[in-house]
Amino acid sequence: MRAAPAHRRTAAVSTDASLRGVGSRDANFAILVSLSVCHLLNDTNQSLLSAIYPVLKDSYRLDFVQIGFITLAFQVTASMLQPVVGMVTDRRPLPFSLPVGMASTLAGLLLLSVAGSYGLILLAAALIGIGSAVFHPEASRVARMASGGRYGFAQSLFQVGGSSGSALGPLLAAFVVVPHGQASIAWFALAALVAIALLANVSAWYHRHPSIVQPRDGRQAPPTRSPLPRGRTMVAVAVLIALLFSKNVYTASLSSYYTFYLIQKFGLSVQDAQILLFVFLAAVVAGTLAGGQIGDRFGRKPVIWFSILGALPFALLLPYATLFWTGVLSVVIGLILSSAFSAILVYAQDLLPGRVGLVAGIFYGFSFGLAGLGAAALGHVADLTSIETVYRACSFLPLIGLLTAFLPKLGRH
Repeated sequence: MRAAPAHRRTAAVSTDASLRGVGSRDANFAILVSLSVCHLLNDTNQSLLSAIYPVLKDSYRLDFVQIGFITLAFQVTASMLQPVVGMVTDRRPLPFSLPVGMASTLAGLLLLSVAGSYGLILLAAALIGIGSAVFHPEASRVARMASGGRYGFAQSLFQVGGSSGSALGPLLAAFVVVPHGQASIAWFALAALVAIALLANVSAWYHRHPSIVQPRDGRQAPPTRSPLPRGRTMVAVAVLIALLFSKNVYTASLSSYYTFYLIQKFGLSVQDAQILLFVFLAAVVAGTLAGGQIGDRFGRKPVIWFSILGALPFALLLPYATLFWTGVLSVVIGLILSSAFSAILVYAQDLLPGRVGLVAGIFYGFSFGLAGLGAAALGHVADLTSIETVYRACSFLPLIGLLTAFLPKLGRH
């Protein structure tokens, strides 16, 4: 074990520790599962926002642009703050910021349940976004610390909690919020309270493991400098961000407007449309977990190739499918497209070693921010044309996956 001098036990040391796993070659499953459960609870609450759009649209007579700006208020708040949180915590760890961030989500939920105006709805969305900005970079860092070297598995297990929460949100909205109204959102504050309790325990573990620990099996510690020249590193990061753009804007088109698409094109009820949205998001959960483990075994770049481009033919077919095949194609798209995120994140962390918080902040932040910008733009297009036009245009987004050819090979990647 290599302990840092007392006067130098800073965030740089903590950041290096996060690159190596804490104390063992085996993953700390208790911490990973706690983080995944908290991610589930966090994203369940966050996904309620988009899941109740039909309720808000009818209650407040909103158009699609206003719906898009609710998403934008949440996503851009998270996007702007996450890289800042990541940079700060790379330099100075803030273990107990995790429950504090969840408290912001709790406040946003309670405000959303009683909001009586469009302005208060936007404020509630922004508070939920702040909670997301604090939660994701630090939770991703702790997941890497607890990975025992199985970085893709740890990130995918962490992410699968979020994907599960995103899938549960619409289902719970369909059976709780739609029949009982906006005020019933307050019940979901209980989930935020449970998450705060779990995160307090995770933060205590994080606080007890700030120093560098050499892996016990004699493996060489990961490098703390980028394996590529600065210019190539920046190009690779830009490519990864572009890939996230194609993935997340397409996902935003489904998660934000899928229910409207099903209602408008096939005449489904709100509850039936929410159930189909849940089925799509459940497929995202399965694809996320599979992508991380496959990436650990075969490398990140093959997973990225398959995930982005593999969804293309099914995305092109979706706007022309019947109701049955729309459900089938959405599941296939969800399975394939979702497998990329953990591979992209771990690839970026290896490009920028020692910057785990910054990488998580940028990529979770850009993930949210790009999706928010996409949702707002798509809402405007839908108002000018139709939801079906939006889906036909979005079907070409996976073509951006061709940029994967510009990613350099890193070790087993």
